[in-house]
Amino acid sequence: MLITRLSPYAFHIGPIGVHWYGIFMVLAILGGGWYLMERGEQLGEDPDFLSRVTIWTVIWGIIGARVVFVLANDPQWIWTDPVQALKIWQGGLAYDGAVGFGVLALWIQLRKKPLVFNHIVDWTVPGIGLGIFMVRIGNIFNHEVLGRMTQLGFGRWPEQLIGSSIGVILIIRYFWIERYRTPPPGYQFWSAMFYYAIIRGFIGETTRDNPLYLIHYINPHWGIGFTTLMQLFTPPILIFTGLMMRRTWRKSAREGLVTDTATAL
Repeated sequence: MLITRLSPYAFHIGPIGVHWYGIFMVLAILGGGWYLMERGEQLGEDPDFLSRVTIWTVIWGIIGARVVFVLANDPQWIWTDPVQALKIWQGGLAYDGAVGFGVLALWIQLRKKPLVFNHIVDWTVPGIGLGIFMVRIGNIFNHEVLGRMTQLGFGRWPEQLIGSSIGVILIIRYFWIERYRTPPPGYQFWSAMFYYAIIRGFIGETTRDNPLYLIHYINPHWGIGFTTLMQLFTPPILIFTGLMMRRTWRKSAREGLVTDTATAL
């Protein structure tokens, strides 16, 4: 979607413009952090400890999102315009980097408490889904993350809405499993990342107007193309997350935490 009449600014404070993108991102962080803190209290952990863990996870998630975006899209900024590389308020965050750096920061803080880590990483899924949903809406206001043009009568693929729908799917799936299944700790997160990679890699990236690598195929009628950088990384991501899903079930079965693997989804 390219709606040029939409302003990227929600309002101005003097010469400083506040972007819709930033507002949506902050709301997603607050919503995800609130849910994580609410569930975290069930573990009997100190609320102050959980707050510190959450804050550092968010900080490193934002750093990772910007680092991966710059490396994947404009690596020349690092040596030609390093200040530009820091301007996250202008958009340009890679959600894959946010999740990767955020989970790594979470694991470092909780590496001596593996069970606590597995529970908490599961409870990040609603926040991740909310972030995907709201940040993609922010992309509409920033006139970025565009879909390819098609000859199907509707012009350009609404890529931001396709991306937002992935976040909605992750949230619905998470709460459905919470209500009707009893998966082992850690399974919710790794399975969410597994299905996110499938939907993003094989649907979202196919219609997104991104540069192509290795295989340069574009169908102008359908407005699809491959392979993008994300599509190249999709197979190893699926292998890794699939192995982690399997590991959570096997480990829990050995420890007697689950007895019915049929509850997996």
